[in-house]
Amino acid sequence: MLLKLATLGAIGYAGYKYYESSQRDRNGVAFADGQPRGAFRDAGSEATATRGDTMSATDEALDETYPASDATAKY
Repeated sequence: MLLKLATLGAIGYAGYKYYESSQRDRNGVAFADGQPRGAFRDAGSEATATRGDTMSATDEALDETYPASDATAKY
């Protein structure tokens, strides 16, 4: 019985890790291979997992300013 529970736990854990690693972030942008994990990715189309993604100069400039352009409302 204990062996069955341990086996089911291991399978569940492996399944959860697989599911977690294949998830996209809430904005629908997946991180490219080699990108650090976390809340933010590097700027530019090379940092997204979308193959063949190209950005205009305006899109890339906006992408590079992301955290700085979203000021907090702490007045």
